[in-house]
Amino acid sequence: MSVTEPDPHPQERSQRGFLGWVEKTGNALPDPAFLFLYLIGFLVIISIISGLFNLSETLSTQILSGMPDSQKARFGIGEDGVISAKMLISPENLQKLFVQMPETFAHFHPLGLVLTVMLGAGVAERAGLFGTAMRAAVGDAPKFLLTPMIALIAMLGNLAADAAYVVLIPLAGIVFAAVGRHPVAGIAAAFAGVSGGFSANLVMGQLDALLLGITSEAAGILVEDFPTNIAGNWYFIAGMTFIFLPVIWFVTDVIIEPRLGKWKASMAGEDVPMDDVKRELTPGEKKGLGRAGLGLLAVLIFWAFMTLGPGTPLMNEAACPDEALAAGDCSFQARLTPFYTSLVAGFFVLFFVTAWLYGAAAGTVKDHRDIVDMMTGAMKDMGYYLVLAFMAAHFVAMFNWSNLGLIFAVKGANAIQESALPIWGILVVVILFAAVLNLFVGSASAKWAFLAPVVVPMLMILGVSPEMATAAYRVGDGATNIITPLMVYFPLILTFAKRWDRSFGLGSLTAMMLPYSIFLLISGLAMTIFWVQMDWPLGGGITVEYTLPGVGE
Repeated sequence: MSVTEPDPHPQERSQRGFLGWVEKTGNALPDPAFLFLYLIGFLVIISIISGLFNLSETLSTQILSGMPDSQKARFGIGEDGVISAKMLISPENLQKLFVQMPETFAHFHPLGLVLTVMLGAGVAERAGLFGTAMRAAVGDAPKFLLTPMIALIAMLGNLAADAAYVVLIPLAGIVFAAVGRHPVAGIAAAFAGVSGGFSANLVMGQLDALLLGITSEAAGILVEDFPTNIAGNWYFIAGMTFIFLPVIWFVTDVIIEPRLGKWKASMAGEDVPMDDVKRELTPGEKKGLGRAGLGLLAVLIFWAFMTLGPGTPLMNEAACPDEALAAGDCSFQARLTPFYTSLVAGFFVLFFVTAWLYGAAAGTVKDHRDIVDMMTGAMKDMGYYLVLAFMAAHFVAMFNWSNLGLIFAVKGANAIQESALPIWGILVVVILFAAVLNLFVGSASAKWAFLAPVVVPMLMILGVSPEMATAAYRVGDGATNIITPLMVYFPLILTFAKRWDRSFGLGSLTAMMLPYSIFLLISGLAMTIFWVQMDWPLGGGITVEYTLPGVGE
């Protein structure tokens, strides 16, 4: 489930039983890009019916008092707080659709964030930095710690998107075989980390920019110009890393590898890549990693210099003056808003600098023209995402024009309040729904783009931060990646496994990954409930709870 979401080319396989039903049902769905087009058509019909029946909802006095006049005008809300559904075939909305089409696409919030990060990440992938770093990290692991090392590098590897699937997963099988362990167990551990732990990481990356950009767009239904803070899930995804690591370790060593039994060379196909198993890093690669490490340190020092201390460009002292800070009237986090906003650019610079330094030493980058070619290639790989973003941008925009997102959010919030369901219970429902939906629609961005406009405002009304809503979605989205044949890399993982065991089939892979999926989902649910109950911060100054502007004042 990478950000680029390439088109899969699955091999022919049996479509019997529950897995066959899942596969056939999912394959019957349109491509996610066209799914949005059909959803737009459905939305137009719903808006017409809602307009004819005068569907409306009334905002509470508290929420209305905190909403700026520009936001009220945007949704046509009067002093009485009534939100009325609008037909998308009205002259006003048709004019917006055709006149503002370029603007709607260009202003889609996640677009610039993702493309900026990918410009740097694309260079790092093509220069070989990601692949070499993963090989170096995994290759030196002691036999006893091999599983947790594979799992950890796999979860960190989602920063490399496609490279983690294509490089690390087959490499894990090779390394396991080299130390006498079952290679398919290594593939399973790596697949569970890369895909099941897709959102888990110790640092932010392109997925944070993508999902939290969509979240910001959805939160803008209630709060105008809601800021994007890609550090808004930082602590949570780091927590997922530490929770998922022992889970993957336990499932691999206690459940999966004993079940696979002892591996024999006679089980393998003819193209087992044992010649590449023990390939040492070249002197150029080692030198490149050293220089990349120095580049990493230099970028971190530079960003710290621009953030810490008075008068630095990424510290806004006016947001929380010393007197107010001392009195407890505001938080130091308020001063760091420019820093958090700069992290997208920071990751671009980090990937760009370290990749160039690595490539120059390893021989993969000869001059600046190679860098330009790599950046161009990265943008070519984003072609599918651009198509998806164009469709998603118009779906989100039209959903807002119809007022249905706000109406459904208010109605949903009222229904939840009447049911007395606790906040953690609501988030559990979000997680489980995302996990089930992920069996049929693999794209993380596509699912969140049509869930967020309802889920995010609804939870904001209930006092849950948009970032917490996003965190809950991410837990469910990753857990079932590894058991659906519709995940774009599923056929590739099956191919990797069959190289080591010719009898390995689709059912074998699904049965092998099912324990990971169950344990990851259970541990993710438990972590979310505990996190909410403890009211721990999510990162970037963001908390679980959220108060709409004007509410409670």
